[in-house]
Amino acid sequence: MIAALLFSSKRFIMSELPPCPKCDSPYSYEDGSQLVCPECAHEWQLGGEDEEQGLVVHDSNGNLLQDGDTVTVIKDLKVKGSSLVVKVGTKAKNIRLVEGDHDIDCKIPGVGAMKLKSQFVKKQ
Repeated sequence: MIAALLFSSKRFIMSELPPCPKCDSPYSYEDGSQLVCPECAHEWQLGGEDEEQGLVVHDSNGNLLQDGDTVTVIKDLKVKGSSLVVKVGTKAKNIRLVEGDHDIDCKIPGVGAMKLKSQFVKKQ
């Protein structure tokens, strides 16, 4: 009887969650702060469509940047804590946009992983 009661309470909680936006499966479940569909393995956050468009980053020319873009450095940049300098024209491929003072995460050849400000790059 206790097992049946626990099962029915889980079933009630599952019915309150929205269906998967990709395949419309009603069997979505919570995993931390995300919702997961067991049928198609799609993961999303509640109200995720509106939140994904919240981060808007522009380069030095005003072009909209997106994750995965390739950018070029437009000014020599000194690397803090090192004698390295990122030269003008250096390309950073497959950037990732993040929130904060430095809004681009990327890998620069010869230097490694860095955070850059969007005002010092232009879209390729």
